[in-house]
Amino acid sequence: MFRQVVAGLFSKLQFPRSEPEISFITFAAITEFLFSIINPMNSFFDDKISERLGGINFGKSTTIYKFELIKRAKAAAKIAHPGVELIDMGVGEPDWPADEIVVNELAKEAGKASNRWYADNGIPEFQEAAAMYMEKTYGVGGLVPSENIIHGIGSKPILAMLPICFINPGDILLTTVPGYPVTATYTKYLGGEVYELPLLESNGFLPDLKNIPESVLKKAKLLYINYPNNPTGTIATRSFFAEVVKFAKENNIVVVNDAAYGALTYDGNKPLSFLSVEGAMDVGIEVHSLSKAFNMTGWRIGFICGNAKAVRAFATVKDNSDSGQFRAIQRAGIKALNNPEITKRTVGKYSRRFDLLVAALNEAGFNAKKPGGTFYCYVKAPSGTQDGITFNTASEFSEFLIKEALISTVPWDDAGKYVRFSVTFEADNPEKEIEVIKELKNRIGRLRLRF
Repeated sequence: MFRQVVAGLFSKLQFPRSEPEISFITFAAITEFLFSIINPMNSFFDDKISERLGGINFGKSTTIYKFELIKRAKAAAKIAHPGVELIDMGVGEPDWPADEIVVNELAKEAGKASNRWYADNGIPEFQEAAAMYMEKTYGVGGLVPSENIIHGIGSKPILAMLPICFINPGDILLTTVPGYPVTATYTKYLGGEVYELPLLESNGFLPDLKNIPESVLKKAKLLYINYPNNPTGTIATRSFFAEVVKFAKENNIVVVNDAAYGALTYDGNKPLSFLSVEGAMDVGIEVHSLSKAFNMTGWRIGFICGNAKAVRAFATVKDNSDSGQFRAIQRAGIKALNNPEITKRTVGKYSRRFDLLVAALNEAGFNAKKPGGTFYCYVKAPSGTQDGITFNTASEFSEFLIKEALISTVPWDDAGKYVRFSVTFEADNPEKEIEVIKELKNRIGRLRLRF
């Protein structure tokens, strides 16, 4: 068996079969060969993976995804500092569970025989509730539930399916960065191209639509925007949305506004829908999620609304992609949409936490401002420490913050060096919130940061 393995190795490495010197055979080569014996299907699929996933190089990348790096850094910090509680400011989901009335509604509906059937493109009652919600919360009236609204299994699959509706090979997606990458990823899968619009502080974290090259505009098919914005926390103005509508009509481009954080706004800023602006229904659609506003992350329920033909195109793709969210979850979603006080309580909590966080960060030397929406505070990363450490990227600072202070954040280096602090940290009551922020301030203060 040993001779067989050696012969196979040399054959694989294109060495002569006769009495070779084997001292230089690498461990990696031996491992690869043995694995191919143990799992021959591995080599079978080497040339079967699609080029959009990397083809023959699939799985061979040494690049580590940002959130995996954060996860590893958190684990290492916990080992290095046993007994010290991690302050997790990187979480992108609510710290509260779904409201009791929503949970009870699911429990009531889950056992009903009438809810066991496939939902396909949704139950009419959910579409009707979504239409009413859009009118009451955003002032968007006139949406016909059967024509202008379709449910989705969360906003992520909706955003993944939309390029299938519109993108042909060679078409361009205009997308804001930093931001949620799903629509851009699927555009590339389909042979489309992605043109990035950086969100800069100098432009109020709004995309510059006036300086896009003409060659790009000619091929552009979709514009993806996300307001209220993750990660900057910026809310859109009515005048900006009007500019987007004008831009879309002049350049024949479909607009997708990702409004996952739409109802989370603070200090007198009312929720604003892209569809509330004159002409928006002609060129655009909007994606809503119940995850953020109603603490229903993991329930996977949301909806798309807007132009009837665009919604119909999405419904066609969806009908060939899934069989709809469980009817009982849709009915629980109806209960949520009909109870906006759930969102009001959540907004009150986040607003209170932002006031504490912004004050603490500014005392530590950051230039933090309370965002208009979302549950993220987006601040410039420091340049280093007074002890001589330099941060060349936001990622370097974020890793340092985890290792040295057990504070987890999310770094962004797409358009400058920034880090995102989330107010969805674990705290059972306002008193605990104060304790967490006080500890955060103390830990950051000990780092002697330089800005």
